[in-house]
Amino acid sequence: MTMMSEPKASRLLLAVLLVGAAAAAGGHDDAVARRTMEEFAGFPASDGGEGPSTAFRVDSEGLQRQIDELASFSDSPAPSVTRVLYSDKDVQARRYIKGIMNQLGLAVREDAVGNIFGSWEGSEAGLGAVGTGSHVDAIPFSGKYDGVLGVLGALEAISLLKRSGFQPKRSLEVIMFTSEEPTRFGISCLGSRLMAGIEELAQSLRKVVDNQNVSFLDAAESAGYKMDPKDLQSVFLKKDSYSAFIELHIEQGPILEKEGIPIGIVTAIAAPASTTVEFEGNGGHAGAVLMPARNDAGLAAAELALAVEKHVLESGSIDTVGTVGILQLHPGAINSIPSKSHLEIDVRDIDEKRRNDVIEKIRRSATEISKNRGVVLSEFKIVNQDPPALSDQSVVEAMEFAAKQLNLEYKKMISRAYHDSLFMASITNGYDLHPLLQRLQPQARGVCIARGHDEWGEGPSLDNG
Repeated sequence: MTMMSEPKASRLLLAVLLVGAAAAAGGHDDAVARRTMEEFAGFPASDGGEGPSTAFRVDSEGLQRQIDELASFSDSPAPSVTRVLYSDKDVQARRYIKGIMNQLGLAVREDAVGNIFGSWEGSEAGLGAVGTGSHVDAIPFSGKYDGVLGVLGALEAISLLKRSGFQPKRSLEVIMFTSEEPTRFGISCLGSRLMAGIEELAQSLRKVVDNQNVSFLDAAESAGYKMDPKDLQSVFLKKDSYSAFIELHIEQGPILEKEGIPIGIVTAIAAPASTTVEFEGNGGHAGAVLMPARNDAGLAAAELALAVEKHVLESGSIDTVGTVGILQLHPGAINSIPSKSHLEIDVRDIDEKRRNDVIEKIRRSATEISKNRGVVLSEFKIVNQDPPALSDQSVVEAMEFAAKQLNLEYKKMISRAYHDSLFMASITNGYDLHPLLQRLQPQARGVCIARGHDEWGEGPSLDNG
C-alpha cells in the first residue's frame, strides 16, 4: 500500500466527523475541537474573525432533521424505510441529496449510472482529492441510518468546515453511491464496483433484469439516466483517483454496543465470496417412496449446509464466517420429496487464501454428497470472489489521533460487513477506512448505532455486504 504523503486533509475530515459524534453524544469540547482544527487547518483558531469559529460545533439537530426527512422518501410506512434502486422514492432521495450539495456551494455532477459527486475544490486542486460518502438506497423495511449517516454526516462535516472558515488544500468530495444494496438486480455496491473499473460488471449490466423482467438499462432510463451500453465504461475511474477515502457507517453488529464503545476504527474489511449450488434428485410422493429408494435433493442441501459450518469452524480463525442465506426446495410441498434444491452460500474472511480454501472444501463436500445420495450436482458456481482490503496505516493513525484529541474511546476492529469503501480501496492512493459508529444515547439527538438494526426500533438494517 502507498502511504499518503500529506494526510492533513483526511485527518481534518476525520476529526470533523468525530466532532459530530462527540457533539451528538454530549461529550463535545469546543476548546479541544479548536485545537484539533488548528493542528490540521494550518491557521490559528482565533476569536477575531480569522480562522475557525469559536463555535466549532456540528448542527446535530439539523443533521437529525435531514435524516428524518430523507427517511420519509420510502415505499414502506415509518419507522421502516424501503428505497429501491431507480424507484420513484430513490429519485426523490437523489434530488434531496443534490439539493443539500447545491446549498453548500459544492460542484455537483453525476455519472452514467447515477453516482453523485459533490466537490469542494481545494487551493491545490491538482492534488488527489479526499473522498467520503456512502449510499442512500435501502432494502425493504430497513432502518433510516444505514448508509444515510455516511452521506448526510459527510455533508454536515463539509458544512461545518465552511462555517469555520477553513479552506482545504486538497479538494474534498462527497459521494452518494448508486445501489450499494443488491435488492433490485442482485448486485451489491454496483456504483462503486463500476467506479473501480470491473469490466465483467459492465458487461453483465447490459443484459441483467430484475424480478419484473425490467432491464437495468430500462430501469436507469426511467430514473433519468438514459445511456448507451458503452456508457457504462465511462463510470470507470483511474487508479489513484483519490488520495484517501473515508466512510462513516453504523456497525451493523453487536461488538461496539456490547462493549459500550462509541467508535470503531476499521483496520481491515473482510470480503465475501458468494456461491450458488444446485442439486437435482428424484421427486415422489412422501408416503409412497420408501427411504432406501430415495434420491432426496433436499437432504443433500441440508447436508451441505452443515458442511459449510464444519469447514468454516475448521479454519481455525474467528475471522472466517460462512452463511447459507438461501435454501430453496422444489416443488416445495409438505407431501412431496424435493427433486431440486438451490443454495446460496456466503463465506467471508480478511485472509483471501484461507477463505478460498474453505470454498474449495465446500466444493469437495458438494461433490461427495451428490455421489453418496445419488443426486446430480448440477451447479456449483462462484458468483463473486472479491479480495479483502486493509486500511492504510496513515488513515488509521489519523483516526486514532482525532479520537484521542476529542477524548472519545475507540476500538480497532475488522469490518465484517463490507460497503462501498471495499471497492474504493482499489482506486485510492492512501487507501480507505470506514470508521464505525456504535450507539449514542437516545438524548444524543443525532447519530446512531450498532447491532444489525437501527436504533430505537427503526426496523432491520441488514447489510448485503
